[in-house]
Amino acid sequence: MSTLIPAALAALLLSAAGYAALCTASPFGDCRKCDGLGSQLKFDRRGKPKRGKTCRRCKGVGKRIRIGRHLYNVAHRTWTAGTR
Repeated sequence: MSTLIPAALAALLLSAAGYAALCTASPFGDCRKCDGLGSQLKFDRRGKPKRGKTCRRCKGVGKRIRIGRHLYNVAHRTWTAGTR
């Protein structure tokens, strides 16, 4: 039982470090609502896909800022404003 806790903590720290590296290398990810297309897909009667309405979540860009990067940006802005 006592060896399980350090292994779980190591796995948690490793995954957090991996997510931090991902947010640093690629701060923007695909929009979860439109899958990075920028719009909802509509299908005509024959089943061919065509462009639908512009995605409201990403405003048609297809990319959104990752949560970790957003938190870093907020913390950095707060720190910068506090040290002026």
